Amino acid sequence: MLDKLKALALRYEDLETRMGDPSVYGDADKLRQVNRELKELTPVVETYHAYVAAEERRRSAEELLHDPELKEMAQEELAEAKEELEILRQKLTILLLPKDPNDSRNVVLEIRGGVGGEESALFAHSLLRMYSMYAEDHGWKLEIMNLNETELGGVKECSAVVEGEGAYSRLKFESGVHRVQRVPETESGGRIHTSAATVAVLPEMEAVDVQLNPADVEMQVYRASGAGGQHVNKTSSAVRLIHKPTGMVVECQEERSQFQNRDKAMRLLASRLYEAEQEKRSSEYTEERRSQVGSGDRSERIRTYNFPQGRVTDHRIGLTLYKIDAIMDGALDELIDALVTADQAEKLKNGSET
Repeated sequence: MLDKLKALALRYEDLETRMGDPSVYGDADKLRQVNRELKELTPVVETYHAYVAAEERRRSAEELLHDPELKEMAQEELAEAKEELEILRQKLTILLLPKDPNDSRNVVLEIRGGVGGEESALFAHSLLRMYSMYAEDHGWKLEIMNLNETELGGVKECSAVVEGEGAYSRLKFESGVHRVQRVPETESGGRIHTSAATVAVLPEMEAVDVQLNPADVEMQVYRASGAGGQHVNKTSSAVRLIHKPTGMVVECQEERSQFQNRDKAMRLLASRLYEAEQEKRSSEYTEERRSQVGSGDRSERIRTYNFPQGRVTDHRIGLTLYKIDAIMDGALDELIDALVTADQAEKLKNGSET
């Protein structure tokens, strides 16, 4: 591990030197690539330097043990250094775990009402609000690409892009079926209903990231519309893209400009095609995806939001929090932190078994 860390520290120094190179500084793409790699290496290299410093303190303390006058102080310093080394060693082990190559990407977030009719659409709207507030709390930008609403303000389906540092690394754990138990606004008898909505989190891709031939894409334009089919735009600015080889269809109607809608739709199409290719290549990934998203049936759920009891339960890790109001207002970090920790523990387990 130490040899690998030394190599990463040397790589970090090389990247810092390249930042001053005119050939890099004057090339936006190269500069972006160097900056990205520096940002990824920074926590590892900083922790490694702290480890080296702690190791030096440990050696110095061991040498002082031979001096009778300094032995007591040296024993204290030695104990502190060993404790710090153990903490830093564990931190480095986690930092060196294989990284998801898409963690630094923006997110394509898709939410759809599932089983439960109008109530599921209203819950889908609540989830969209939850993620919007979570994004805002983290300084990310959530931009709606396509929104299909019901007459009562529910969300039949929605596509959005979340832009921000680390967005995919956090939100990827939200993919799956979210189940809600509450008294619907449409229920006059006060009975608790169970319904569900699906969430899909995809890493945002550009057309250059996938083999996307423009000749394979048919573009249709139409007028943007709101709930109930009422036109909110008198020009045909909304864009529908059809990927002819796969039959995949994406839409974007939130911008006034047809060009902007087409650009966003192309990014969404690229993201979906990328995910489809990943599923095709990995049967394991396909099974995981099916278990997460499923069909929208109430039984295929990753999380349950029980409003009468004020609790949210994540079934993947068996965690229940009695703070549903805060969570629906975007306070998701406690849940996501637990999922990140569980994911790291699984990787460590798999690594040790290997």
